[in-house]
Amino acid sequence: MPTGANSKRKYTYVWVSTIILIFGIFAVYEITKRLKEGTVVEDDRLTGASSINDLSFILADGKKRKVPQFSFLNQDSLLVSNESYLGKVYVVEFFFTTCPTICPIMTKNLVELQETFVEYPDFGVASFTINPRYDTPTVLKKYTERYGITDSDWHLMTGDQDEIYKLAQEGFYIVANEVEDAPGGFEHSGMFALVDKNGYIRSRYDENGNPLIYYRGTITEKQGVNSEGEPQQITMLKEDIKKLLLEK
Repeated sequence: MPTGANSKRKYTYVWVSTIILIFGIFAVYEITKRLKEGTVVEDDRLTGASSINDLSFILADGKKRKVPQFSFLNQDSLLVSNESYLGKVYVVEFFFTTCPTICPIMTKNLVELQETFVEYPDFGVASFTINPRYDTPTVLKKYTERYGITDSDWHLMTGDQDEIYKLAQEGFYIVANEVEDAPGGFEHSGMFALVDKNGYIRSRYDENGNPLIYYRGTITEKQGVNSEGEPQQITMLKEDIKKLLLEK
């Protein structure tokens, strides 16, 4: 017959084992649930991310989202495609030269990035006009001169409007529409997408552990916040560009 001490020890072991079993079942349930639901970003073990400060891959149908194929004329009437950017970290925007509201701010922010990474030959920018009927290569060339766009890897591209809108809406999930009542006749989000050297769309996590996905391009660092209290994200974008430039 077990002594009182042995009996207490036995019950302690049983209690501890029960707790471990319950915790294990819960952990397996949570992992299975997340895999079935298909999270927006991959788990740390799948991405190699070690902390919330690392950059995530964005998922679509369980697969890493990659920039789809495209081919358009740039401001020098040269054909530029997604393959032109392989091996480079680049920022993507959708804009138009006659935009009376957010585009000038977006362009100034991109010029700031151009100056910040002027010593990095593997950095670039891809700007797609959402008003290609007006924004010809000649118009885009004048726009580069107006804003001091000098980076040889910053291509302002024009082409078939339907193809550009498909790239924006289906390739990047970024708003781009022709809307009669919108300022300048076009509607767009003013967001920047960040792409790594292999053509994958990347972003950091927010304070809640969710992917930021895009970076607000309509507020400058000097402004800090806009009239609605939204903070600038260009500082974060600079930090994340540097991380991707250092990736092998």
